[in-house]
Amino acid sequence: MGLPKIALTVGDPAGIGPEIVEKAVADPSVRAVCEPIVFAPPPNPGIRPGEVSAAAGRAAYDTLLRAVEAARRGEVDAIATAPINKLAFARAGLEWKGHTDLLAHLCGSNDVAMMFHSPQLKVVLLTVHVPLQQVASLLTPELIARTIALTRDAMSSFGVARPQLALAGLNPHAGEGGVIGEEDDRVLAPAVQRARDLGIEIRGPIPGDTVFVRASRGEFDCVIACYHDQGLIPVKLLAFGSAVNVTIGLPIVRTSVDHGTAFDIAGKGVADAGSMIAAVRLAAHMADVRAASRRSATGGGGR
Repeated sequence: MGLPKIALTVGDPAGIGPEIVEKAVADPSVRAVCEPIVFAPPPNPGIRPGEVSAAAGRAAYDTLLRAVEAARRGEVDAIATAPINKLAFARAGLEWKGHTDLLAHLCGSNDVAMMFHSPQLKVVLLTVHVPLQQVASLLTPELIARTIALTRDAMSSFGVARPQLALAGLNPHAGEGGVIGEEDDRVLAPAVQRARDLGIEIRGPIPGDTVFVRASRGEFDCVIACYHDQGLIPVKLLAFGSAVNVTIGLPIVRTSVDHGTAFDIAGKGVADAGSMIAAVRLAAHMADVRAASRRSATGGGGR
């Protein structure tokens, strides 16, 4: 079998994306597991390192579009993306707030979720880039059920056939029986029970101040968090620079870095490519798992 072909998109060309992609492509551990293919926009003298611009936002969008089309045609086996800038997207007149919702649109996928994958801790987010005051109203039984199912299915890509999952509570102490908020008892707990009735191994809601500790010690394979910072703070505390953002629910494999565009150091040659390297290596692994699954299903051999 040949090595999987992984598309590396440079993200916002005014950020550190071009630099970390270049470093990842040159890394021996990347070359050992895949054939990296760089997707970058043409040079534009109007785009300067460290500056937010509509031109950079549009260039990042157009580059991702080409990579997704290549993946859907089967020309590459997965995509690993460097970071984009939300403000640059907005200045370019683009409605999407990040890679995840844009990829869902491009792939026609209604049910996707953001996972952060690291050796120490794996977390999936129920809500992502929304104001904190809106989170409780967005936690519907339907959203929770879809995300639990997506998480269970996605774990097979990492070799976990029957994952042990946990749902983090929304309120302190998971509501303390309704004393500190009713959402945990009224919405989250029934959703967990329905998932368990379907044969999914999940517990919760478990207070957010303990569930990530328990998962990091091996009790749970993945934690489903209610909102962005609840899930990302523990991941970045334990594995910043080596964690990988994975979009689950897409028909293609997509991974990304666990950080932003870092305009303050763009163009200085000092950016750490560790997360980009980890993203490419994980994308290659996931592509291999998918290829093996297809061969098993068809009885075929070779890539």
